[in-house]
Amino acid sequence: MVGFGGGSTYNALLVMSGADYQLIPIIALTCNLIVVSGNLIQFHKQKLIPWKFTLPIILVSIPAAFFAGRIVISQSQFILVLGWSLLISGLLMMLRENEVQQPSTWLSTKAGIIANLIIGFLLGGLAGLVGIGGGIFFAPLLHLQQSLPTKQIAAFSSVFIFFNSFAGLIGQATKHSQYTGLDNFLEYIWLFIAVFIGGQIGNRLGVSVISAIVVRRLTGALVIYVGIRLLYIFFSN
Repeated sequence: MVGFGGGSTYNALLVMSGADYQLIPIIALTCNLIVVSGNLIQFHKQKLIPWKFTLPIILVSIPAAFFAGRIVISQSQFILVLGWSLLISGLLMMLRENEVQQPSTWLSTKAGIIANLIIGFLLGGLAGLVGIGGGIFFAPLLHLQQSLPTKQIAAFSSVFIFFNSFAGLIGQATKHSQYTGLDNFLEYIWLFIAVFIGGQIGNRLGVSVISAIVVRRLTGALVIYVGIRLLYIFFSN
C-alpha cells in the first residue's frame, strides 16, 4: 500500500519468531522482490515512477547493496542497526506537514543530484547489510526534502527496493554459500505466497483508493512500530 516491499517487517517478525538470523535477510529480500515486482507494474501503468530521478540513484546503490550484503555481522548488531535505522526513519517521515503536488526543481540542481546520489549509495549499503530494500530509509528523506508527491515517492521506493533487494540477495547468498541452513529456505514458501497476495491487494489500494496523506501516515506509523519492536528485542535480551 505504501510502496515498500515489507522487508523491515519480515525481518522483525522472523526475529521475534526465532528464525535463524543468517537466513532472515535472504527470506526478507525474496519477499521484497515478490511484492515490489507487482508494485512496479502498477506504478508504471499509472506513470508514477520518476525515472529521470530514479535511474542514476539505482546505478550507485546496486554495487553498495551487493558488497554490503557480503559483510558478516552478529545477530545483536543486525537487530540494533535495523531497529535504530527504522525508528529514526519513521520519526523523520512524520515531520512533513504539507503534500507536494509537483516534483521540486531541487532534484535537477547540481546540489540536489549529488546529495541524492550520496544518499542512494549509503542507503543501498545499509539496505544490503541488514537485508531490506532500502526504500524505507530513502522515503522519509524525500518527504523531508519535499521533493516529490507522496505517491511518486512510493513509486520511487518500489524501484529502489527492487534493484537493491536483488543485489543484496546475491550478496547474502554468496556470503552464505557454505551455510547449511539454506536448505531450510523452502520451508518459508507459505510466506512467499502470503506476501504476493497481500502485496497485490495493498498496491491497488495505495495507487487508486487511499489518499496521499494517509499513505504517508501509514508508512511512518509502520516504520516506527517495527523499529520500536526490534529495539525492544535487543534491549530485553
